[in-house]
Amino acid sequence: MNKFDVVVIGSGPGGYVCAIRCSQLGFKTALVEKYNVLGGTCLNVGCIPSKSLLDSSHHYYDAKNHFQTHGILIDGKINVDFEKMISRKKNVVDQTTKGIDYLMKKNNIHVFYGHGSFIDNETLGIENDNKSLKINFEKAVIATGSKPSTLPFVKIDKKRIITSTQALDLNEIPKKLLIIGAGVIGLELGQVYSRLGSEVKIIEYADKITPFMDSSVSKELIKIFKKQKISFFLSHEVKKIQNNGDKVLVDALDKDSNNISFTGDYCLVSVGRKAYTDGLGLENIGLNTDKYGKIIVNDHLQTDVDNIYAIGDVIKGPMLAHKAEEEGILVAEILSKQKPHIDYNLIPNVIYTWPEVASVGKTEEDLSKNGIKYKTGQFPMRALGRSRASMDLDGFVKILADKKTDEILGVHIIGARAADLIAEAVTAMEFRASAEDVSRMSHSHPTYAEAIKEAALAATEDRALHI
Repeated sequence: MNKFDVVVIGSGPGGYVCAIRCSQLGFKTALVEKYNVLGGTCLNVGCIPSKSLLDSSHHYYDAKNHFQTHGILIDGKINVDFEKMISRKKNVVDQTTKGIDYLMKKNNIHVFYGHGSFIDNETLGIENDNKSLKINFEKAVIATGSKPSTLPFVKIDKKRIITSTQALDLNEIPKKLLIIGAGVIGLELGQVYSRLGSEVKIIEYADKITPFMDSSVSKELIKIFKKQKISFFLSHEVKKIQNNGDKVLVDALDKDSNNISFTGDYCLVSVGRKAYTDGLGLENIGLNTDKYGKIIVNDHLQTDVDNIYAIGDVIKGPMLAHKAEEEGILVAEILSKQKPHIDYNLIPNVIYTWPEVASVGKTEEDLSKNGIKYKTGQFPMRALGRSRASMDLDGFVKILADKKTDEILGVHIIGARAADLIAEAVTAMEFRASAEDVSRMSHSHPTYAEAIKEAALAATEDRALHI
């Protein structure tokens, strides 16, 4: 029987990164993956394919709406070859997953394909095509990720009533697309299909979109989306979703308890995700989950079973690929007797719409709730030369700083390249920089990043230069 120092179950960003770091640190490492391809949700049916479609749809939208302004004239009608768009997305996914294959070989990680489940706290059974084997391990890391949630009364038929997985692989552009949930997935895929010509209606139970973000960002984003002809129905409680063959009917109650009906070609249910632990054999090792189905861990991401750890979507915290990666590295380094750390307050959140949305640290609501005195510095993207040159005028940068010490407590960005810009904020906050520290850093001109400097100036002594 094969014996390994560490076995990692699940090959998503958390799992494969953990396996690589374990191997780098000298552990004999195995990686177990249920499906016949590595990469997990993120690489196969999540982050990577959705970014591919977002990018393709953005090019089409620009060609239709902005090229002429740039002096680019295209004779004839601009059409979408949706089949080719989906094919490109698949190629991007294939290239990325092959890259993971290469990394496993490079780092001498033994990959087992099949469904892994614990027999005991030192043995893992692996089932694949009616074949089974057992491997022994000293330490195990559970990195099995999550799967889409649904509403208790809704059956996902994968035909008309779909999750993000099916929405990334449709064989046609919907004429009318209904989306339940105004979170990250709903907004990103809503924008993809809106750009391609779908009439998109987003139905949300809460009274605002992106409820986890600063309210000023939510307000700005919904304003921008409405300009892009996406309709929102907030404070609506969905009561029924029905596939009528070639149409989907959605019944909901508005905030005044009025019945509202919606009809679409497809209904995307994007109401969050839940931890995936099915068939792991947790009962065989005495491992319990919390009421949300997540595995309980301590600050070292160690479960109640001393030699078993868990990371990523399957434990507490935001379900983000980069959070899972950091946790994978943390566990690997703990196993090698190092003393790594993660500051969960400094894990950035990103929505890859256009404009992009990114945030790190505390929101105004967080600070007010906790009685922390703070000051605000905000700068609009439209005041930048780079924004005007690129026709990306929407959005702003907002910096929240401690009123007494000037330490940056939160940064919230909506605008072009926000997903990349947020890294500056994370770096600054990791080293506990003040708003004045950032305001005194030289930022290249003309760039979108200048908005961060200007917001920092605004937060320092209300002395932004270009507004």
